[in-house]
Amino acid sequence: MSTLSAADSLPARLPLRYKSTWENLAKRQEGAVMYVSGYQDEERLYATMEDTLGSLRDTVGIHATDVFLEIGCGVGRVGRGLAPFVKEWIGCDVSAEMIRQAQRKTLGLPNVRFVEVSGHDLQPVPDASVDVVYCTVVFMHLAQCDRYAYCLEAKRILKPGGRFYCDNANIASAEGWEMFEGVRTRFAPGERPAQASRCSSVPEFETFFAKAGFENWHVATRPMWVYGWGVKPDRPAST
Repeated sequence: MSTLSAADSLPARLPLRYKSTWENLAKRQEGAVMYVSGYQDEERLYATMEDTLGSLRDTVGIHATDVFLEIGCGVGRVGRGLAPFVKEWIGCDVSAEMIRQAQRKTLGLPNVRFVEVSGHDLQPVPDASVDVVYCTVVFMHLAQCDRYAYCLEAKRILKPGGRFYCDNANIASAEGWEMFEGVRTRFAPGERPAQASRCSSVPEFETFFAKAGFENWHVATRPMWVYGWGVKPDRPAST
């Protein structure tokens, strides 16, 4: 009889079942809000939405003629505040239940629509169809390769000259390291849940923006966070 080693069983644990994980976490509104933001206080949720809008204004800009798309829209925390300032806001999420809750929070906003995605790409959003793609407080729930895949997908669906923004907890910050250590020490190896927070770094973001082919990109930090933004070239890449 052959013996199965730990190394042999490891690959079965590696795939992150994003869709089933977030469907289960989003079964109740309180649970959805808690796992998306870490708290349930509506006033605090509104304050963080205003903070995100400020970050978007300072980086990619917010214009009335823009079509915005959010990767991982969750319960619509940002979308309900952003939609009144843009031509259209599209919320993408892996969880149909999250989308249902976001629909309730954005009820009455005529320029909002939602797309359920696989958790690994932005299909069925067409190529070159939006002006701005952003992803906030989502990369921490993704494996590194899936973060980069979304950078590539963002570039695919952006119009030439379109803008992309993303952020994550910065492992080099005191707050990011505290989060990292909290996850590391709380869960035994092999028992960490799929939604457990994962940090990024300045070099990771710099590499992603450069390798994905964005132009005029910038990477910056503030307490807890590393964030970056860049522009899709308005001309075909040279061969």
